[in-house]
Amino acid sequence: MSVIENLKTIVKQNLKTIVMPESRDKRILEAAAITLKESLANIILIGDRDEILKTYDRLELARVIDPKTYDSSSELIDILYNLRKSKGMTYHDACELIINNPLYFATTLIKAGKADGMVAGAVNVTGDVLRPALQIIKAKPDTKLVSSFFIIEISNSSYGHNGCFIFADCGLVQEPSQEQLAHIALSSAKSFENIFKKEPIVALLSHSTKGSASSNKINKVINAVNIAKLDSPHLKLDGELQLDAAIDIGVANKKTNGSTVAGKANVLIFPDIDSGNIGYKLVQRLAGANAYGPIVQGLVKPVNDLSRGCTALDVVGAIVITAMQAIEE
Repeated sequence: MSVIENLKTIVKQNLKTIVMPESRDKRILEAAAITLKESLANIILIGDRDEILKTYDRLELARVIDPKTYDSSSELIDILYNLRKSKGMTYHDACELIINNPLYFATTLIKAGKADGMVAGAVNVTGDVLRPALQIIKAKPDTKLVSSFFIIEISNSSYGHNGCFIFADCGLVQEPSQEQLAHIALSSAKSFENIFKKEPIVALLSHSTKGSASSNKINKVINAVNIAKLDSPHLKLDGELQLDAAIDIGVANKKTNGSTVAGKANVLIFPDIDSGNIGYKLVQRLAGANAYGPIVQGLVKPVNDLSRGCTALDVVGAIVITAMQAIEE
């Protein structure tokens, strides 16, 4: 059974409400219809019901909110204004964003407790999706860095956890410092445990394995490993490791000595967003892997991004993962 099918059995038992602001995209509407048909979550679409039904006419069960006619829009305007006035936002600015920007409306709806999470990004770029989340929902009090990960699922693979991995950070933190890289590793380990209910085994990746090369970039990875181990000494975490040494036990036995991670990693931490983004897309396209994300970790309430090349089924997967995160919260 796939990771999404496993999560479906969990989210069906504790329905969460997911808001979807990109109601003009047919993939979003199709995913909403599938979600409602399978009773995976309650769905709120932001937009005009008549316009939505013209695009996709099988959404009778979805709740549709039009910001221009919503009874509680003034409440959302007040929430946004009070949160952002110290940053220079005027009341007029807050009105404009709530009424005319579905991303800000949806995010403030979560802040008001009227929804549990948001999925967007089929139309909007990552920065536009996450900016209101960082401004309004904000990071958890104990979170030093909001980051992201992908769930990678490879059929008929013996690597990772039955072919499943978490890859991080492939979508948000562009050039992490050694402290940020350590925090990404620790957050990703927690995310793996929450989603798969298995022990995370974390490899910090490099083009070097245990001193086979030297550079400032390799030193950053080594220092990140040491920082993470000080924070969580019982976590199975190691680096610097090349990809093959991290996941292939035969290679690991040749390149490492006594590592509890090498050859068995199921959480892969990339040194920067370039390598992470390239890595996940290579596995997705060449190995035919399912790639769900970027999934954001560290926010008080879950807000998750989509690839603009996503399919309706990809969106359903993101809805299920977002609902699962809401349950964990």
